[in-house]
Amino acid sequence: MKLLAKGRINNHMHVATDCMYPGFIVSGKSKNAMIEGGFNLLSPFYLSQIREILGESSPLDYLFITHSHYDHLGAAGYLKRHIPGLKVAAHERVVPLLKKESVLAMMNRLSEIQRGLFGSIAGTEDLAIRPMEMDITVKEGDEFDLGGLHVRVHEVPGHTRDSLAYFIPEIGALFPGEAAGVPEGREGDGTQVEFLSSYDDYLASIDRMMALEPAMICFGHGWIFTGEDAAGFLRKSREATFAYRELIERYIRDAGGELDRAIETMARKEYDEKGTIYQERTAYLTNLTAQVKHIAGLMN
Repeated sequence: MKLLAKGRINNHMHVATDCMYPGFIVSGKSKNAMIEGGFNLLSPFYLSQIREILGESSPLDYLFITHSHYDHLGAAGYLKRHIPGLKVAAHERVVPLLKKESVLAMMNRLSEIQRGLFGSIAGTEDLAIRPMEMDITVKEGDEFDLGGLHVRVHEVPGHTRDSLAYFIPEIGALFPGEAAGVPEGREGDGTQVEFLSSYDDYLASIDRMMALEPAMICFGHGWIFTGEDAAGFLRKSREATFAYRELIERYIRDAGGELDRAIETMARKEYDEKGTIYQERTAYLTNLTAQVKHIAGLMN
């Protein structure tokens, strides 16, 4: 089954805010967690949704970040300032990035491009992503007990070097961020391949997530897949990754090895003309540039 990531999912899980930038709220018997650190311009909405879902007397204990992109950790600082006792967790590689002025400037620049879409939520409040410390740095094998539910940490590099997936074995729920790609198209039937830092690591990470045999995949954007749709997506994602590399190589060859021309042509044909990728164009181009340059390096 394919579900849009919104509202109540089951007895243990709800989704806070817009399905394109979901925050997955998971409630155990003793503690609550949100997986995905959100998009900064939606920070007030996350906060109001968390309070509505959990109630004023039931706090959010953990915020688990999947990776270091602005739309997956952007609300973390805001939520930490407004929720007493909240502990934010991420890979150790995220820590220095959130102290680097150039990185923060890029994150805020990319988020501001979308202000026109979310201005009614953001208002005039300063929601910029600022330097912050992680309360917890996590690694492969770490586990957090929420009371009857355990959040297990898996390192899944390839999309980024700091990518993490979180798995809750009791309900078979996997939260991969973008480490396995994301569903593409209006019905989520396609696969947007998302390797950025390493093609080989990305494929290996998909294999590791397949071995978990998840009953549910809660994607970093848009969708929740369950049952055979969950297992099928990981298989299709692996196949799509091989095909996507071949596609990039063809664009590079057709451009005579001129990478800027390959990127420009690919963006026009694959993004503008097809219209199936619902990612903001500047962010798409940033990722595409990294992918093309990476594959060009492998070709050489």
